[in-house]
Parts: sequence; C-alpha cells; structure tokens
Amino acid sequence: MKTKTKKTTPEKEFDTVKTFRAIKDKISLEMANMNFEQIKEYLKSNSAKLYTK
Repeated sequence: MKTKTKKTTPEKEFDTVKTFRAIKDKISLEMANMNFEQIKEYLKSNSAKLYTK
C-alpha cells in the first residue's frame, strides 16, 4: 500500500485573504452604528483615498 506524502507550501509574503478580511472587519466596526446617510458620507470620504494613488 502506498502512502501519500503531504507537500508543504512555502510561506507567503502577502496573504490576500487575510488582508481583505482585516479590512472588511475594520470597515464593519467603523460603520456598525451609522444610519444610511452617515454610511453614504463615510463611503464618499473614504473611497476618494482609493483613487488618489
């Protein structure tokens, strides 16, 4: 009977899933107690940061 060996993967320099999960958690905490108008203003002011790079 042959046994399967598990291949090890090298450590990643940048973990995309971990990074985006952290960003989503931060945003949801910031927006947790906002009403609709506050959320719209939050998105307007923070989405501008994405386009200035």
